[in-house]
Amino acid sequence: MFVPPDKIETDRLWLRPFTHSDLDELYDVRSRPEVNTYLYSEALTRDEVKAKLDERIAKMSRLTQPGDSMLLAVVRKDTGAMVGDVNIEWLPGSHQQAEIGYVLHPDHYGQGFATEAARPLLRIAFEELKVHRVIGRLDARNVASGRVLAKLGMRQEAHFHENEYVKGEWVDEVVYAVLAREWKASAG
Repeated sequence: MFVPPDKIETDRLWLRPFTHSDLDELYDVRSRPEVNTYLYSEALTRDEVKAKLDERIAKMSRLTQPGDSMLLAVVRKDTGAMVGDVNIEWLPGSHQQAEIGYVLHPDHYGQGFATEAARPLLRIAFEELKVHRVIGRLDARNVASGRVLAKLGMRQEAHFHENEYVKGEWVDEVVYAVLAREWKASAG
């Protein structure tokens, strides 16, 4: 089980549970078409973002058992601006796996924030949840996201051709992964 502290600190960022006061900044991120290019949904309306925020606050603030997800706001320490969000899902079943993901505001692309924000998720997965393997899945066209996962020490394990039907088209999916022993060797 993992219940996050009020804030998880990195060099430049705070990762923290969402609050209702995050609505405007979350809407600014999730309403942008360019943010949703490689995601499953189109840009969201304010009402859709509010519903998602309510769900995040109610259901996705801790990891108590396999099947749970935790989403955290990513906030710059120097400005207080929301960079985006990160998530970790403790995958159901007996295979001891987790999946990580991240979404950033375009103003914060290319500055290393996704890598910095996702790194603590690996620590949570391996040290707190004691999983054997962590994966990251992405649309194969999202090359930048693949670079983030590689910087985290994950390797590309699979490229599935046209295996998902998203927004009216068949898309390829790429899967990256790292094992606990590999992460421990590189983190130590």
